[in-house]
Amino acid sequence: MERWRREAALGVVLALLAGAVAIAAPEFYDAANLRNWLVDTLPLLVASVGMTFLMLAGQIDISVGAQFAVCGVLMGLLARAGLPPVLFIPVTLAAGGAIGALNGLLVARLRVPAIIATLAGMAVLRGTLRWLSGGAWVADLPPSFPWFGLSQDAGQAVFMAAAALLFLLALLFLRWTSWGRAVLATGGDAEAARLAGIRPEGVVFGVFVAMGAFVAAAALLSFPRYPAVEIEAGIGFELKVIACVIVGGVSIQGGRGSLVGTLLGVALLSVIGTMLVFLRVDAAWERAIQGGIILAAVTLDSLLWARRSGARA
Repeated sequence: MERWRREAALGVVLALLAGAVAIAAPEFYDAANLRNWLVDTLPLLVASVGMTFLMLAGQIDISVGAQFAVCGVLMGLLARAGLPPVLFIPVTLAAGGAIGALNGLLVARLRVPAIIATLAGMAVLRGTLRWLSGGAWVADLPPSFPWFGLSQDAGQAVFMAAAALLFLLALLFLRWTSWGRAVLATGGDAEAARLAGIRPEGVVFGVFVAMGAFVAAAALLSFPRYPAVEIEAGIGFELKVIACVIVGGVSIQGGRGSLVGTLLGVALLSVIGTMLVFLRVDAAWERAIQGGIILAAVTLDSLLWARRSGARA
């Protein structure tokens, strides 16, 4: 019941915000602008789905932005080498999963705290990219790279359909499979989950692999929209992803939250910047507003956690 109250509150905030913009800047609702905003938001949504699984299991990954850049550079290099999308797409997904597996190995097997393991991973991935590339972008991409060789309209439709399918599959997986319930159980109380026959180490390893694969999918939905791949892409991306998940109601303690809440969190935080442009508000306010929303969400989560802990005591 509490979870639904959180999601309902987010829905009300979004509705009020949308109504205010409809009055102050109705041009925001131009079909082309809404379509562009939606396509811009797809990578953030897909990566946030992976982070939802991770945080529900009581973990976190701050190397997401670096993983995003690595996957983008890899697909760019593969495309420039002549591989068609049907080949470089699965290779990119596998590479993302492999990076996630390495993080999962460090956290689940070697007991390295997730924030330390992924902070080190971020530094290693960023440093390796700069060293190998010399800071140069991946350019001279073949015609089959932008929008995977489709027209822009067809590419946008395919990208939106792919993101919607990933979200739906993740939603069904989390709600209707034993593994999804194991993720929630592990994040809620790892020792209790172990007594129930769940292997928390295996769950943690699995969610890190899933995180890497979802980041790779986010990269696949982002980089083919541009004529070159930027080496420094994804800086700050991990903060946006984590913020969307927290604002969506996923507990920083693990074990509580939903993908529907994450969807609402993504919608709320991603729409603010675009709306500010149409309302002619200084863009510097975007981060301030987002920061205030995040602070409110974390404070609410902490208060709810303290209340539950007091009730159990």
